[in-house]
Amino acid sequence: VQLQASGGGLVQAGGSLRLSCAASGIIFSIYTMGWFRQAPGKQRELVAAITSGGSTNYAQSVKGRFTISRDNAKNTVYLQLNSLKPEDTAVYYCNARRTITTATIADYWGQGTLVTVSS
Repeated sequence: VQLQASGGGLVQAGGSLRLSCAASGIIFSIYTMGWFRQAPGKQRELVAAITSGGSTNYAQSVKGRFTISRDNAKNTVYLQLNSLKPEDTAVYYCNARRTITTATIADYWGQGTLVTVSS
């Protein structure tokens, strides 16, 4: 299984970026896909997730600014980041998750892509 994240970079406050995560080795369409982030000295946190059915949820801190979407034909999940703030600076990780049984969860992580927002 591979999750290849890309699209990070340096951007000024107020700017935009689009992250992509291409998946291989899984049946992409049946997985819940998520974006997490980890800032220096902080715990990893959920930013946004999208289920196999297309339902989405967002961290309160990014609602209205970030949008998660998926293209099952391309096995790719996206995160559009708008109105970026310096506090959005973090390494962003792609995650693929599926509950197989009540005791078994398939859980995969990408390598992360760095987003740096300058003030």
